[in-house]
Amino acid sequence: MLHRGPGWIAALDRTLMRTVSGFPGGHHDTFFRRLSASANKGKLWFGVAAVAAAIPGRTRRAALHGLLAQGVASAVTNLVFKTLLPRARPLPEHLPVFRFVHPQPTSSSMPSGHSASAVAFALGTGMVQPVLGAVVAPVAAGVAYSRVHTGAHWPSDVLFGSAIGAGAALVTRKWWPVRPPMPPTSRRRVQEAPLPQGEGLSIAVNTLGGSFTEETAAALKEVFPLAHITLIALEDDVAQRVEEAATRPGTRALGVWGGDGTVGTAAAAAIDHDLPLLVLAGGTLNHFARDAGTPSVVEAVAAAERGEAALADVGVVAVERGLADDPEQVELTMLNTASIGLYPNLVRRREQLQPALGKPLAGVVAMFRTFAVEKPITLIVNGVRHRLWIMYLGRGRYFPRDHAPLFRPVLDDGVLDVRMMTADESFARLRMLWSVLTGTVATSRITHLTEATRVRVECGTAPMVLAVDGEAMPGVRAVEFTLKSAALRYYSPADGN
Repeated sequence: MLHRGPGWIAALDRTLMRTVSGFPGGHHDTFFRRLSASANKGKLWFGVAAVAAAIPGRTRRAALHGLLAQGVASAVTNLVFKTLLPRARPLPEHLPVFRFVHPQPTSSSMPSGHSASAVAFALGTGMVQPVLGAVVAPVAAGVAYSRVHTGAHWPSDVLFGSAIGAGAALVTRKWWPVRPPMPPTSRRRVQEAPLPQGEGLSIAVNTLGGSFTEETAAALKEVFPLAHITLIALEDDVAQRVEEAATRPGTRALGVWGGDGTVGTAAAAAIDHDLPLLVLAGGTLNHFARDAGTPSVVEAVAAAERGEAALADVGVVAVERGLADDPEQVELTMLNTASIGLYPNLVRRREQLQPALGKPLAGVVAMFRTFAVEKPITLIVNGVRHRLWIMYLGRGRYFPRDHAPLFRPVLDDGVLDVRMMTADESFARLRMLWSVLTGTVATSRITHLTEATRVRVECGTAPMVLAVDGEAMPGVRAVEFTLKSAALRYYSPADGN
């Protein structure tokens, strides 16, 4: 026999039900009946999530978290509490016949699954994207109330179901952690020689850059008519041509147009010859130009003409290649990032998917594809052996603090941002895929986020592939990363972000 609940709860339920029963009839009865039906089996929330998922960024993440919380709340309600707490639903005499839902559900009245799902979805989305949560909250409240208005549940069923939904959202919040806010952009300012019309500026232009055209050199000459421009052709040695530009008589500043690899080469030359560096966004990728506040020629020209500059740390990458008893020593300058393991493959897949899916979703899909088919590598990091999916090092703290670092607001913070995703733990592949699915890479046990000023990595079973600022180097036996504090002076507009 289904019980009705404790006496005082049953009495309160009947009192509240009589109050609802006394409301006059009208179009609102049809509205609440249809609203309640739309939430059957979570259809309403799947529809809202599908619309929200079309908007990249936090809105998409909010929709995914809302569905995750809703799924947990629904499972706990229907599989656990409805079995443990059998209770009869309201009878037709408790409400006007035109308002009473037909047919009435046959499962236990306690607790309300509709209410649990509604509150879980609304609170789950609101934790990630408050604006979306504020929009969904009145709809969720309407669904919860509709279960009483139509006689499907007692008020206490709705209250208990809502509490389960809120608990599901809070529990899954730990699975889907809130990203810490990115700190404001900060630069350590210095004053350099102004370069009116490019006077004293020597620019090295890599013609192999992905965005180079025949008009590029002419456009640079137009904005810097007094500058000397050195074109780097296919058959040229990039480092040698950059060196020629840096040592040209009368040079007071070195400019560079090209991708991250070319900019790194120019930065090394600028430091060697005590020259400030003017980074002109070009090439396939140019992350340093973006971080330096010169994402286009407009900002670069403004900073150069006023002599506005700042200081940046640089990474020093000491590479050992070749045979163990006769290694080849190579030293590289790192302005942005380095990676070992599967990260280059992940980036390649992400860039292929990005035009169609957007960067956040493309990153998730690329992670799934990469970790589903490839194997971890063995490395010795600062003397400790690890099986690793990815090892990533950033010259400076990058944000967000997960598997897809994008922005670096400070260029002279004096640290290496070290991120390792290990396969040392049991069920490592499943843990990795689950953390990607739930957005919990940053808090997963397989993810290790640290900061350092020196990191040494040695190959375990086979030579590794090292990528520094996008340039891959195979056959590496060992590599050591260190820092030169505030070693690079670069032009950056004082009012740039």
